[in-house]
Amino acid sequence: MLQIDSPELEKLLLSGSFGLEKESLRVDEAGFLAHTPHPFPDDPNIVRDFCENQTEINTSVQPSPHAAVAELERHTRTIQQTLAKLTPREYLWPFSNPPYIRNEQDIPVAQFAGPQSEKTVYRNYLSKRYGRYKMTLSGIHVNYSFHEELLRQDFQRSGQGSYIDYKNDLYLTLAKRVTAYGWILTAITAASPLLDSSYVEKERFDGDVFQGLASVRCSELGYWNAFAPVFDYSSLPAYVESIRDYVRRGWLQAPSELYYPVRLKPAGPNRLDTLETGGVNHIELRMFDLNPLTSAGIEERDVAFAQLLLCWLAATPDQPFTDRDQVQAVQNFKNAAHYDLKTVNLMLPDGRAYSVAQAARKVIALMRDFYRDYPAEVQQVLDFEDAKFIDGENRYAWKIRKAFSGGYVRKGLALARQRQEAGSGAQGEAQLRKCPLGAEVPLDGEANV
Repeated sequence: MLQIDSPELEKLLLSGSFGLEKESLRVDEAGFLAHTPHPFPDDPNIVRDFCENQTEINTSVQPSPHAAVAELERHTRTIQQTLAKLTPREYLWPFSNPPYIRNEQDIPVAQFAGPQSEKTVYRNYLSKRYGRYKMTLSGIHVNYSFHEELLRQDFQRSGQGSYIDYKNDLYLTLAKRVTAYGWILTAITAASPLLDSSYVEKERFDGDVFQGLASVRCSELGYWNAFAPVFDYSSLPAYVESIRDYVRRGWLQAPSELYYPVRLKPAGPNRLDTLETGGVNHIELRMFDLNPLTSAGIEERDVAFAQLLLCWLAATPDQPFTDRDQVQAVQNFKNAAHYDLKTVNLMLPDGRAYSVAQAARKVIALMRDFYRDYPAEVQQVLDFEDAKFIDGENRYAWKIRKAFSGGYVRKGLALARQRQEAGSGAQGEAQLRKCPLGAEVPLDGEANV
């Protein structure tokens, strides 16, 4: 654990680095998935995910949540400006859940050529194994690394002989602890309570489907393997080997098929051999829904809370985390994706069951105590998140269900049009920021942001 026992180290604790990845679908004027080629072939920050029509923004490394979200917003405006000029015009779908879908052929697998053609082969494998519908579920990943000076100073105090071993052990323990407590990030960012009826019944369009979930992609219906993975956290080589073992046994075709909310990543190519030889560079959190109530797709305070959670977990004593706890942790993530968190339980590593709302407030209370001597802005972030568990009306999913029921796709398309109009004009940034982050979207027939 990090030894935060001096003002210098306390100051460095919240000086980490951030990188954001955002997936979004391109749609046509009628609310169906676009079938045009990826319109950003030469932009290294705007690539494709599973579908040809699924843009993925990758920001550069930024020093703060504000800077990371600001860059994400800039790339989002670039997409909006390009789509506004297409003939016929296209829009950026603002939700994690897809719009109208005719059938599986309506979801075009991303097409790569030349040396990258294996990416298309792999996507075709995924479509056969999991179905293409699930692959349309989009979200945001938050990448985080601690300040190097913080780690260097803590390493000198640790007595470990190798800095790379110290760093690997710290991130490995953090990954374990985030697996135990990261369900709270699902709970605070869940924002996809509605589906179009065409997702569950072919050729039936424009019917709202609500299944008691706040986040479909993070629920039992979303991105999960058919088994609950159990990892060896005793060392980085052991951890890597436990992932390789699933590939050897045929449970996964490749490590990238491991659909898990927490990943450890190396610098450079994201491969297990690179992770094993070069060590851990950062941790990736994969459980954030797109937030249609914000122009960037993610609330800055949610990114800040993720950092607070990571730093708190890294600086507090480790706890036992058995194989059984790991299996339970997967279920906790799925339970945290439900709509009413006061009626759904989860089990913490202490073996006690709580409602998700109760457990979240217990975690936030511990974080409040840990950060009691930090600036007021830290407590304000904790207040913002705590309010979601005091009253469900403060949660994004509840606001979205209220605002977009009675025509989820039609109202979502109206919002997509208005986002584009605001983001593609000369005063795009100023217009986008007129809608307060986290504010409820007012609707009068169509979205009016």
